[in-house]
Amino acid sequence: MTETIRQIAATASPEAEAFYAESLRLLTESGIPFLLGGTYAVCAYTGISRPTKDIDVFCKAGDFPRILSYFQDRGYGTAIEDERWLGKVLQGELFFDVIFNSAVSVNPVTERWFKESHTVTLFGREVQVTPPTELIYSKAFVQIRHKYDGADVAHLILRQHDRIDWKRLLSYMEQYWEVLLIHLLNFRFIYPSERDLVPQWLMDELLTRLSERTRLPVPQTRICRGRLFSREDYLIDVTQWGFADMAGEGTKND
Repeated sequence: MTETIRQIAATASPEAEAFYAESLRLLTESGIPFLLGGTYAVCAYTGISRPTKDIDVFCKAGDFPRILSYFQDRGYGTAIEDERWLGKVLQGELFFDVIFNSAVSVNPVTERWFKESHTVTLFGREVQVTPPTELIYSKAFVQIRHKYDGADVAHLILRQHDRIDWKRLLSYMEQYWEVLLIHLLNFRFIYPSERDLVPQWLMDELLTRLSERTRLPVPQTRICRGRLFSREDYLIDVTQWGFADMAGEGTKND
């Protein structure tokens, strides 16, 4: 896939566009593997254009400090916003994110993300874009009160269903298969005439798991997995209501 992102570039100011263009040039010249994600990747795959405040650069965890150091050595500001997944390269008020995991550390960028070649031309430079399968994976857990990527997931399924490796997506979300099922049911509801774009074997597999799970007893430890979606929105569950976070002790059901 080689496509040119045009319309979305108009949403950036001339100053931001120049910063992004120079950043992509330097990233390419660095030789450090990276992938374009976020709004620009969604635009490339769906054609949806919308304003964005930055670009998202995905890399492996081991390459995260290399990218920051590369730009720091060239006079750019850098920041490690969260050691678990996110850093920034800055020039004044302009910046781009350097991402190697999710905010909840469940979907790290691995070598597998780089196996497929999907390129776009952005600000005059050809760059690799995150594959559709991994892009969905990166967005599946973004369900915060002020930021929800469910529409992106639905649009990616609609427009890129034939490029999604469904078995690989299931393997990524094996432990969190219910989240995948929720997104697929959401897609079926939004696009009732397009339901066959999701493989029937996948729906059968997930619904079978759901049926089998309902026949088992409830967990003894009260946990709140909502923290995988939003640490803030579900904070009260683990601080006042006796639920365990994904790590830590919780109260037992009698």
